[in-house]
Amino acid sequence: MQLHEFQAKELLERYGLRIPKGRIACEAEDARRVARRLAFPRFAVKAQVRTAGRMAEGGVRFAASPDGVAATAAAMLDQQLGTPHSTSLGENVRWVLIEEAIPHSLQLYAAVVLDSATGGLLLLTSRSGGPGIESRAAGRPGLIFRAPLKFTSNGPEGAFQAAAQRLELPPEAEAKAAEIFRSLARMAVELDALQIEINPLVLTPSQDLVALDAKLQIDDHALFRHPGLAAFREAVTQEEDDPQELAADRHQINYAALGGKIGMIVNGAGLALATLDMLRDFGGEPANFMDIRTTASSLDIAYGAELVLGSKNTTTMLINVHGGGMQRCDTIAEGIAIAVRRTGRKLPIIARFAGNNADFASVRLKSSGVEFDEARDMTDAVRKAVKLAAHSG
Repeated sequence: MQLHEFQAKELLERYGLRIPKGRIACEAEDARRVARRLAFPRFAVKAQVRTAGRMAEGGVRFAASPDGVAATAAAMLDQQLGTPHSTSLGENVRWVLIEEAIPHSLQLYAAVVLDSATGGLLLLTSRSGGPGIESRAAGRPGLIFRAPLKFTSNGPEGAFQAAAQRLELPPEAEAKAAEIFRSLARMAVELDALQIEINPLVLTPSQDLVALDAKLQIDDHALFRHPGLAAFREAVTQEEDDPQELAADRHQINYAALGGKIGMIVNGAGLALATLDMLRDFGGEPANFMDIRTTASSLDIAYGAELVLGSKNTTTMLINVHGGGMQRCDTIAEGIAIAVRRTGRKLPIIARFAGNNADFASVRLKSSGVEFDEARDMTDAVRKAVKLAAHSG
């Protein structure tokens, strides 16, 4: 879950970091009222989109009066803001963040990210923060200091002081920087964050360090441990993500459309990824990714199966299920049978059941009137599905 800037800053403030004072607005007149209440000598008006590089595209502007804030907000709201980092035509600007424009003498960079190579957390810092740090760092390998973090009974530990010293700050600011890095590490662990980035972290004339911009990404699979972030999730997902994926998530299913012919119904992320790999190895193209969680009921599974059956791309269905202690094969078979009955769509189905209640699942699916070809094992199931898809419309 990638949070908006204003949400990320709210969490940063909870962990003791300084952020500019500000409020969000969704209408120009509301922006004017917010600016009047805040009464800053200079305002920053920032489009709330979850992509980098927005300043270069006009997504961050400055104003000196409430009327200027209103005019700037009107120019941003309900517009598509695309940046070089966007994956589509752009993101609709639903909110603007109106905050105090903070005078500063230095822009720093600070982040804690998940290192995909090691599975551990990395502290990243630089004295040269601000726009374009990724491209600048590509040409200057030493621009960003990297330090792995260790997990202890007292919380994450790392080279916080050494990282602060490398920034060449005044002594008072150096101590604050070390504490900020420690707070970011603790925040990453406690929130199951994949990325916490402050760019820039600015040094003010009074030697304070203030987070002018922030990005925060939380592991979707860990959200059940953070019920307090439910409101954040609703704000992030509403009108911005694939509605099918969001609905599937509410039905305890991880789902993503992929565009191929072979619709997949699989339980477990590891098994789902292995099935995807095997399909491609045998020359097949999956129509979707699916991971049925252990918490899914038969009606939840029916919803997911309906997504697969409802896709016009799907010409063949591959069921690859391994039942465990918390999710039996027959529960998944029952959900598939409900979906086939509801949709009325008939297409070639290859099914491989293994593990808890595998035989009963096959019997249950057959007794529900669902015609399918039973596979001996995973390899046999994938081969049959690819062959059927190759000869289907």
